[in-house]
Amino acid sequence: MTKEEFTKLAQNMVILDGATGSNLMKAGMPRGVCAEQWILEHEQSLIDLQRAYVEAGSQIVCAPTFGANRINLSMHGLQDQLGDMNKRLVEMSQRATEGRAYVAGDMSTGGKRIGSSEEATYEEAYERYREQITFLVSAGVDLLIVETMISIDETAAALEAAQAVCDLPVLCSMTVEADGSLFFGGNVLEAMETLQEMGASAVGINCSLGPDQLEAVVSNLKKIARVPVIAKPNAGLPTINEKGEALYSMEPEDFGYYMKKLADAGAGVIGGCCGTTPEYIRQMCRQVMELSV
Repeated sequence: MTKEEFTKLAQNMVILDGATGSNLMKAGMPRGVCAEQWILEHEQSLIDLQRAYVEAGSQIVCAPTFGANRINLSMHGLQDQLGDMNKRLVEMSQRATEGRAYVAGDMSTGGKRIGSSEEATYEEAYERYREQITFLVSAGVDLLIVETMISIDETAAALEAAQAVCDLPVLCSMTVEADGSLFFGGNVLEAMETLQEMGASAVGINCSLGPDQLEAVVSNLKKIARVPVIAKPNAGLPTINEKGEALYSMEPEDFGYYMKKLADAGAGVIGGCCGTTPEYIRQMCRQVMELSV
């Protein structure tokens, strides 16, 4: 997919997928394991989920490469398999979607504030992303998504790394508090200004909150946006049960209702994060797009 093709697609509402991790946990993935390795050992769970997202209306599905970077894989002694794992995970999503949806190479934060230590530098982040992006592009992803980001600097490093490797569209999504503030300082409005100026194809928010808490944030983003605004919230706020499991408060129909509000407020690239399932995406499409899917 070229940047021009994404721009044309985004002339209408773009539908992303929903959660991956919370659904795989329901399918039996234990806590604390390397999710990417578990997925490779349980391919059908991921394929079934992503096929269901496509059936529900998703136009873009994220390959399960969220944590397939050197930092995360090193925690499990798998850093030497980085290239092979990214390739196989992308191929799995390509088999799942069967050409009916675009496959995005998915990346996230290293979890450390740039400048907080001698190791946590802009250069380190840039090289880490460049390494993973090189493998994702080689595997044939259609676009790149950098999501659940907690600082502007690290997101900028990922975007710059992507631009050094390829000319694919890059969607950048931050996780925020209800007032739009970022966990490592600054706010999502500053992120929008910086990242769209750098050449991101879309910028917005994902995770952390439910759609009922984000209407003002989306509206404020739309006022300054020159690129599509992303909204990919959780299924409401979670509560933790006695087993340590996260239970999300919002039902699919309510999720669709509030996603319609976010679309009316200016979101142009929409989906779901933690706690959402294909039924949430189906309800979102029905209410936002007035589709019978």
